[in-house]
Amino acid sequence: MTTTRTHLPRSRKTTVHSESRVIPFVIQREGEEAAPDNLRLTTTGGGRYRLRYADEDPRDRDLRGVLWARCGFGPIDEQEQPTGRPQWRMMHPLRQRGCMQMLRCQICAGPARTPLGWIFLAGPGTVDPNHEPVLTNQPPVCPEHVRTAAELCPHLTIEPVVFLARSAPLYGVNGVAYGVRDGNVQVVERPAGPVPYGHPLVPTVLASQMVRRIGAFRLLSLTELFTELERAA
Repeated sequence: MTTTRTHLPRSRKTTVHSESRVIPFVIQREGEEAAPDNLRLTTTGGGRYRLRYADEDPRDRDLRGVLWARCGFGPIDEQEQPTGRPQWRMMHPLRQRGCMQMLRCQICAGPARTPLGWIFLAGPGTVDPNHEPVLTNQPPVCPEHVRTAAELCPHLTIEPVVFLARSAPLYGVNGVAYGVRDGNVQVVERPAGPVPYGHPLVPTVLASQMVRRIGAFRLLSLTELFTELERAA
């Protein structure tokens, strides 16, 4: 098991039918356990600190410089997809980060952009479209795998809330904040929601999920979505 491979599969995709045994790319697999953290805090002056790894690699941080939790990677198959028993209610932090950062499909890791924008799905009560900002930790889905995602993902229903978004800028991360307590580097704060990029807490946060803000969106049913996509094709 290694913690350094963070690449996504090539853009090539295979059509996957919903009746087949599909496991979303972002789902964590059995054996992909948290790696030793080796966390340290470095003072930056003025009573401020920066969280780091003792053996830090540039890939440990995202595009905005936030430190990420390390997690092992299991074997991959000939389609460059993870293998192993799925841990259905857990997303692999670095696969989730890769799909969110590059706006790739959470099911196949292929490009998710459509002529009308990006498709984000949400379960009942998980995202309030009337409360700004509208945030999601769920990577988008490509048109091929919308129904598959609705059928397989535990946080969704067979008729999920569909956001067709023209924009989805990066917002922040879900994670925990570290500090020094009893002489040890340990978790000192568990934010109730996402920590925005630029927040004073960010330098000491260990991230586990990337969050985007869904902007300029339309709310649709699955039927309406497919009708719109057919018209735009």
